[in-house]
Amino acid sequence: MISIEIPGFGKLSLDHLVLDYNGTLAVDGILLPGVKAALNILAQSLTVHVVTADTFGKAAAGLTGVNCQLRVLPAGEQDRAKADFVAQLGAARTVAVGNGRNDARMLAAAALGIAVILAEGAASVSLNAADVVCTDIVGALELLMHPLRLTATLRS
Repeated sequence: MISIEIPGFGKLSLDHLVLDYNGTLAVDGILLPGVKAALNILAQSLTVHVVTADTFGKAAAGLTGVNCQLRVLPAGEQDRAKADFVAQLGAARTVAVGNGRNDARMLAAAALGIAVILAEGAASVSLNAADVVCTDIVGALELLMHPLRLTATLRS
């Protein structure tokens, strides 16, 4: 569990990390440098879930050696499926990370939503749904490793 009190934002008691794959952890289906190590560190405190449409069909191979649970979604209403997954885990105990239009609902539903802008960009609806926006996935994951960074960004 990761727990932090952020003045004006509230207390976060996080048990789950839910992430999109393509555009969030990977570009063109290839896991980005530093992601595997960061996820394995976070897996010591959080249950890590990767929920993806797997556009390039490379998620399972890319996540080899990562302590996470992979869920590949069927076509159709993926935005709803991702939000429903966060709700099933317990939205109040979940942090979500994504970039695509189909990530917006899960970012809004989670106690903490982090949008990332990588090579494929990010949907504006997801940026608006997020609590924090990062331009580097490792930096986004490090927010959870160093929660006072979240305080610096989210306090009022």
